[in-house]
Amino acid sequence: MSLFNIGLSGLNVAQNALTTTGHNFSNAATPGYTRQSTIIASAGGQFTGSGFFGQGSSTVTVQRVYDGFLTGQLRTATSASSELSTFSSQISQIDNLLADQNAGLAPLMQKFFAAVQTVSDTPGDTAARQGMLSAAQALTGQVKASSDYFKQLQDGINTQLTSSVRQVNDYTKQIASLNKQISQLTAASGGQPPNDLLDQRDQAVSELTKLVGAKVVVQDGNTYNVFVGNGQPLVMGSESYDMTAVPSAADPSRITIGYTLPNGNTVQSEDGSVTGGSIGGLLRFRSQSLDQAQNAIGRLSLAIGQVFNNQHKLGIDLNGATGTDLFSLGQPTTYANANNKSNAVATATITNAGSLTTSDYSLKFDGTNYSLTRLSDNTVVATSTSLSGISADGISVSLNGPMSANDSFLIQPTRNAAAGFGTLITDPAKVAAASPARADASTQNTGSGTAKLSGVAQGFTQLSGKITAKYTGAGYTFTDALGNVVTPTSTAASGTGTDYTFSGLTFHFDGTPKAGDTFTLSSNSGATADNGNALALAKLQTAKTINGTSSFNDAYASLVNQVGSDAKSASIASESQDSITTQVTSAQQSVSGVNMDEETVNLLKFQQLYQANAKVIQTASTIIDTLLSIG
Repeated sequence: MSLFNIGLSGLNVAQNALTTTGHNFSNAATPGYTRQSTIIASAGGQFTGSGFFGQGSSTVTVQRVYDGFLTGQLRTATSASSELSTFSSQISQIDNLLADQNAGLAPLMQKFFAAVQTVSDTPGDTAARQGMLSAAQALTGQVKASSDYFKQLQDGINTQLTSSVRQVNDYTKQIASLNKQISQLTAASGGQPPNDLLDQRDQAVSELTKLVGAKVVVQDGNTYNVFVGNGQPLVMGSESYDMTAVPSAADPSRITIGYTLPNGNTVQSEDGSVTGGSIGGLLRFRSQSLDQAQNAIGRLSLAIGQVFNNQHKLGIDLNGATGTDLFSLGQPTTYANANNKSNAVATATITNAGSLTTSDYSLKFDGTNYSLTRLSDNTVVATSTSLSGISADGISVSLNGPMSANDSFLIQPTRNAAAGFGTLITDPAKVAAASPARADASTQNTGSGTAKLSGVAQGFTQLSGKITAKYTGAGYTFTDALGNVVTPTSTAASGTGTDYTFSGLTFHFDGTPKAGDTFTLSSNSGATADNGNALALAKLQTAKTINGTSSFNDAYASLVNQVGSDAKSASIASESQDSITTQVTSAQQSVSGVNMDEETVNLLKFQQLYQANAKVIQTASTIIDTLLSIG
């Protein structure tokens, strides 16, 4: 091996190293670029009688300065950051709506019941009655606005999921294509790594993990297989399998994630199986926060509406007519599963708004029994073997025909109920503030007996005429205006007195009457100053009407506190995860990133190496010229 060739080999090595260093410099700001290093080795020695003389150096390969463990950590951290960031930004929108002191429901509920209290104070004041109706309209308007906002968020999630799935498919196709190119170029180059393509593939995987939590399995040393969910493949070698955004089989109003299997079939993902990335954050927000908030507002509207309507119908208005519904109520939503084999239709009705939960329900048939499952805790709350109906938690579900085995229905009692919340009364005179009946003692009574209207049952009938109650010394007899005996529909002892009921109106007689004392029971029509029913309506504000434990304000405050707590926790978790991701990024970049100072040192080192080897060649040339001149 000549000195000239040794110098030339060093010159080539130095040039290759300078090229690699220049490549690092030019890609210092390229996303996903991994610093490259020229691997130099001795060309070996040649045996002579005087020993082995070196033959110079050679470039073995150009390889990435790459740490697979740190890169995997960074993918996981990035996916978690994206999920938490998406969840936090989404739930903050609900938190801002519910906690708003001006646009929230709490101040409007307070204003409404304050207006009801004003009516109870001045029941004959038309302005007070109009104020109550206006407050009711403001309350229902805000409930509807909240419902519309939640519906927009649901639609927005559907749109975002569809868009994100398209991006996922673009990346998986890119990864599969890069797998193929990398395999081909590696084979064609005799095993030399195509570093820039490897960087492009890692960058594509990194972008993919921002969208969805993906697991990467390296096959045969250089091929990436990518899986999501419960092991569903997205990339297998040079083949990619599309993720799909399809209407849910259980609820066609919402988009869910599906997969295209290697055999070409498409299946929907199970709830909770898709996590990580912005897609995981959207799905988590929808199932854990948005659905619950929407259901809670729906339940609140049903509770206020049904409880208030029931009490309002126990009074009479300024025209003497029995009260009617003040609020219109939304209805439960029922969806037949797309895979059902029967044509049965399920219908759900609200039987008791005060017993409602904020959960959805599933009605299933196993071939023998119908079961109603509360999905929030996966508890079977009712079973039946007949089609006559199945009831629990304030709802009743009936069928128009038999279900086939394994058929199912999704029941959403409160999800869209707030959209149907409205006011039905616009005439102030129709506010039923007065009690429907009264009991008046005769001025001729000598005893200390008392009588009053103590209870009104739903569906009562107003008294058509006056009823005279006369104490005989042993009890009361009841006669109408013509002297005919009127028999109470029921009589029952109550405390120290006795209750007598006439067509749903219960009068309580107490005290110590004397024989001959009389009381007149009559309709309260025309009593514009009576506030008996208005007082009962005002008391509903603090009554524990929801599951016997919460008032309307309590239920709303619980929702606000829950959402606020979740939003704060999500924000803290997101900031914490971002910090972790930053640390992992720094660790990965400390190994694989381009360090300008280090590359500058390398540039100078290889420049000097180049110059030194040029001197070797120059020296070899001088020696040859000298030898030739001697010859």
